[in-house]
Formats: sequence, structure tokens, C-alpha cells
Amino acid sequence: MSMEAAAAVNALSPFEQLRFARQVILTESRALARVADQLNGEFCRAAELIFTCRGNVIVSGIGKAGLIGQKIMATLASTGTSSHCLHPAEAVHGDLGRVRRGDVMLILSQSGETEEITRLLPSLTEFGVPVVAVTGQASSTLGQAATVTIELGPLEEACALGLAPSTSTTAMLAVGDALALVVSRMRCFSREDFARFHPAGNLGYRLSKVEHHLRPLTQCRVADDERTVREVLVGVSVPGRRSGATMLVDRQGRLSGIFTDSDLARLFEHHRDLDLDRPICQVMTKKPLRVQIDSMMIDAVAVMAGRKISELPVVDADGRPVGLIDVTDVVALLPKENEADEAEAVLLTKKTMWRVVGERNEDRSAS
Repeated sequence: MSMEAAAAVNALSPFEQLRFARQVILTESRALARVADQLNGEFCRAAELIFTCRGNVIVSGIGKAGLIGQKIMATLASTGTSSHCLHPAEAVHGDLGRVRRGDVMLILSQSGETEEITRLLPSLTEFGVPVVAVTGQASSTLGQAATVTIELGPLEEACALGLAPSTSTTAMLAVGDALALVVSRMRCFSREDFARFHPAGNLGYRLSKVEHHLRPLTQCRVADDERTVREVLVGVSVPGRRSGATMLVDRQGRLSGIFTDSDLARLFEHHRDLDLDRPICQVMTKKPLRVQIDSMMIDAVAVMAGRKISELPVVDADGRPVGLIDVTDVVALLPKENEADEAEAVLLTKKTMWRVVGERNEDRSAS
């Protein structure tokens, strides 16, 4: 049957599709469990070679193994190990010039007999470059020539024909991840280190410093904590996006409290109109939660989500406010279970506050 004719015939019912899909995943997961159980001192030797490598870890493989190698290389690089890929076919046509003494080769091949791979081995021996092999059999040509061999053992490919690399490439990927992450822990690789290599995207945003994303002081409401509530509400305004909080400072300019739209709404709801002409320090939230300017966004967001607050002051080393993080700026980073609650709370609070303020202003004008 031609491929065109085969494509027009769906030989699997939805039930059979799901059954085979689960079989594929279970086949690969069982293989991973066996590979994990049989790891031994060779894995530790491989991790030590990578950890002590003074040059680059050069990852090589052909076909699907080569594609897996690219992912392993990327994981190594992003977790503190300088790494790049070398295509075996290109290597023997000049790209071996990229290999230097001090490098470590990480070669992936399930058979260990692939011609493009075996042709590399004499040159690597001549260069004095140690080889870490991830292969099916330690007795293969690659396994015998390698400095260290991580043996995967015989693996049943999950493909219905038993031919398409699937289980074997999954095992290679898992071993590669294990090497990269073990070495990362050996290096005491930190979140700060990780952030330096991931400045972009959602992950980069979460790992970036608060100072790069806060609302600067010029966009925040800040007032003396000895002023009355009314004076603060009338006299403190800023251009641009409005935040639902005013940061209060003491005579030394240090953060002493915060007064939010919710606090104002509660005054009106409990008919505490007289408090409007009292010092705001008597009704503010004293010693509010805050973060240092050199904190990470992921930590700031965790505080906001964990304590269910909508505004988080940012202070310098002396406790003086330098800006504010508003929930509307970081709502995409909040855990899903908190996102709706936070958004609803902000909306209801602001609607209530401005409705009540409007009524009170009308009453004052009438009088």
C-alpha cells in the first residue's frame, strides 16, 4: 500500500489510539526505571570528568541521537557547563579543529557502531580528549574506545515496528539531563547563576531583579505618616498608572506603614469619618511587608500570592522606599489559584472606595 493510500485509512479507533499511546509511554517509563537502577560508578566518573573540564563539553551524535545531543548541550550550557555540539559528519571534514585539549567529548549512540561516530574515535585519542559514551553496550566499538561508558543496556523501542528510535533516545535524554543536573549541583549552581543565563521570557522575568520591574518612586504615592488621612488623600497624587496604595514614611524617610484603598473603604464602611482628620499613622498598616530592591521577582510574587496582597513596597538597604510592585503588573506570574481572587479583590475594592468617596465629597459640597 502506498503512503498516500495508507494516510487515507485510519486503522485505529480512538480507543486503540489511546491504548497504544499509553503503551508507548509505559514502555519508555519502564526502560527509564531500569536505566536508573543500573547506574553505577561509571556515571560518577563521567560527572567528575564534566565537572573538572577546563574547556568545553562537546556533545556529538548522529540522527535522532544527535538531536537529543542538542538538547543535552543546551541543558549543560544553561546550568553552568560550557558546551556546544559537533556533528560527526562535519567533524571529519574539518570541524575537528573545534576540539581542543581540555575539552570533554560526550558521544551518544545506541549501537555504538555508527560509522560516522567510529571514524571520530582515532582522532579524539590522538588529541588526548577524554570521551564519555552513552551507548547500549559497553562492548561496542564506541564503548571500548571511550574513557567512560554509561551503558544503557538493550532497549525495546516503543515503535510498533521496533525500529524508530524512541525508548533509546528517551533514555539518552534522561541520562544527559541527569549528568547536567548532577554536575550543576556539584558546582553549587544557584538561582542567581541560572538567572544570568536566562534574561528573557517568562522565566527570565521571574528570575530578574525587582529593581528592573518596580514602579519607580515618581509613579508612587508617598506621604509623611504624621499627616492626616484627608491631607494625604487630597495632597498626594502622581501621574501615570494609579496604584491602590500610599506608602508612609517616618521623619527619617524610612517606610513606616502603608495605607491602601481597602483601608479607606473600611473606614467608610464602618462610619469612621472622624478618622479622616486624624494622623494617618493611627489607621495605616504598620511595618508592612516589603522586599529589598535586590530581591528577585519570583520572591516578591511569592510574598504577594502567599499573603494575598495587591501592593508590595520595595525598599533600599536603609529601609527607605524606592518603588512599589502592584498586582496588576505581575498578575501573569501569580499562581493560578490566586490570580482570579486577586483581580476580583482589586476591582471590588477600588469600585467600593471611589463610590463612597464620591458620596462623601457630594455631602461635603452640599454642606
